Amino acid sequence: MRRQTQFRTYAPISSSAGWGVGNHDGKDSNDQQSGSDHAERWFASKGGRLAATLVACLMLLATPAVSAKSKDARPKVSPPLQQLLNTADPSTVVDVIVQYRVTPQPKHLDKVTGQGGKSKRHLGVIRAEAYTLTLSAVRDLLDDDDVAYVSLDNKVMLTSNFDAAREVIETDIAQSYGYNGAGVGIAIVDSGIYAHPDLNVFGASNSRVVYSESFVSGDTSTNDAYGHGTHVAGLAAGDAQSSQTKYKYQYTGVAPKANIINLRVLDANGGGTDSGVVAAISRAIQLKSTYNIRVLNLSLGRGIYESYTQDPLCQAVEQAWNAGIVVVVAAGNAGRDNSLHTQGYGTITVPGNDPYVITVGAMDATDFNRANDSIASYSSRGPTLIDHIVKPDIVAPGNKVVSLLAANSTLVNGNPNLDVYPCNSSGTTCNSSYGSSQYFRLSGTSMATPLVTGAAALLIQKDPTLTPDLVKARLMKSAYKNFKAYSSAADTVGNVYNNQADIFTYGAGYLDASAALNNSDSGSGFALSPTAVYNSSTHTVTLAPTVPTSSSVLWGSSVLWGSSVLWGSSVVWGSNVFVSGSSVLWGSSVLWGSSVDTGFSVLWGSSVLWGSSTMQGMSANDPGDCQVDPTTGAVNCGQ
Repeated sequence: MRRQTQFRTYAPISSSAGWGVGNHDGKDSNDQQSGSDHAERWFASKGGRLAATLVACLMLLATPAVSAKSKDARPKVSPPLQQLLNTADPSTVVDVIVQYRVTPQPKHLDKVTGQGGKSKRHLGVIRAEAYTLTLSAVRDLLDDDDVAYVSLDNKVMLTSNFDAAREVIETDIAQSYGYNGAGVGIAIVDSGIYAHPDLNVFGASNSRVVYSESFVSGDTSTNDAYGHGTHVAGLAAGDAQSSQTKYKYQYTGVAPKANIINLRVLDANGGGTDSGVVAAISRAIQLKSTYNIRVLNLSLGRGIYESYTQDPLCQAVEQAWNAGIVVVVAAGNAGRDNSLHTQGYGTITVPGNDPYVITVGAMDATDFNRANDSIASYSSRGPTLIDHIVKPDIVAPGNKVVSLLAANSTLVNGNPNLDVYPCNSSGTTCNSSYGSSQYFRLSGTSMATPLVTGAAALLIQKDPTLTPDLVKARLMKSAYKNFKAYSSAADTVGNVYNNQADIFTYGAGYLDASAALNNSDSGSGFALSPTAVYNSSTHTVTLAPTVPTSSSVLWGSSVLWGSSVLWGSSVVWGSNVFVSGSSVLWGSSVLWGSSVDTGFSVLWGSSVLWGSSTMQGMSANDPGDCQVDPTTGAVNCGQ
């Protein structure tokens, strides 16, 4: 559904408009939120014509912000237009659609043309006119009792709200159904959240970050000193009000009306501790009813040191899961790591190794056609060490993804080349001369994870009775599964990594938010990720149900999927990852050829410890993958 973006000239909008307060103590929860279902598309503007007389302009500038109501007390102005009325220069020229209570008469047109406006089109079927006029003229129209509603004339067929990362997962279609995360609380356990306007109620200054708390030892600040948590929050729930103009796209989160619970566990260097994360998860469980926390995002991880049945982080996420909170976790960024001769396999981090949670790998969304996309080379692969759990569960765009910038944070200050600036009117040049940067580009499974988190919030908004297991199962079953069998990617220094489409790389497939919303399959029991079992006699790997670590009275101990038609293995993971319908098709033969191979022993052993002891955010330390031309082998690192 790619549509070409058009660029037009426009008057500048004050960057201070719409900025909200920083931390909230939870007393001002936005239970009733206003705003559009998702951020509106590019609006047009055609120059700086005078709205009326100078006196009239001065009077308008001195008046309070307009917030017109119709006779039946409903808003008379669309939220994006209301934002412009509140913040933009009154001489800004916009294209609008004015719906009337009566069939438009010449007197209505005369009122517009009398202020320098013009009619573009008659829309008799809805008793409306399409006009080009100034914002000051729009204000005057709102006083006309014959005017029912005024909205921006959005270029529906010619513009796109979404860049490739959002559109390939069908965010635009999912939001067109009317789902936007409203009423759902998303807990972001990360490096804190900066007071970015895209996390406010659209067109207002009140923040959707309804609760903030720090679990960083010796630091009570909940601001994002590292710059990671804000980026993550924007992908899950940003509303794009800072990119309504000048930017190439509107950088909308998947659930732009969801409330956010900010639980800071990472310091200014992106490091944290197990105890801090466990305490944050505990707080999310405690606050579940207060803020309707139904999804918890963990774009962080560390190495595996014991079975998930003993690991404290895994135990904490299972508690949240059993409390009715969907837990979404980054897979890790060690897919390029061959230090243990595993070709990047067996590199899933904690707590993404837990079979309960939804573990997310990263895709490189090269364009608007998902059939062309492939796994990011750094995305960690399964199976998990020690327990051999099949991971990741699902993949989503994570390479060079644009989201919110946290001013004066470590990542932002250290990587000015990753800033995303506004552009000129044609979109050909984007730099600081057109305004300050509100957005930032990062790569990693950290970025893929909140896209899945946002999709989970949409499913829960549609059906609040869904259990975490059904949310996981629907997301996995509905995922796109038609990948290229082989792909290549390169890092910024030219090293090429070859990848194969197997179950330990792509899991159940590529997130499709629209398909997940349309899925109505049901069932009972756990949706635990299965266990990979290696048969030394046949040298094959098959999937076996993972046994729940505890039997809940509420959920029981049954496993949701298995051999049934509805939840059969090939239905959930796709038939392409199996040989003869049962054994798993894997990537590198180095791992499976002989039990004396180092990589083989590492992957299939039961006591090997792996990875760093440091809890860290799962965003790559470099700008992300570069594309490799399949014909010439040339490496292209352009953004």
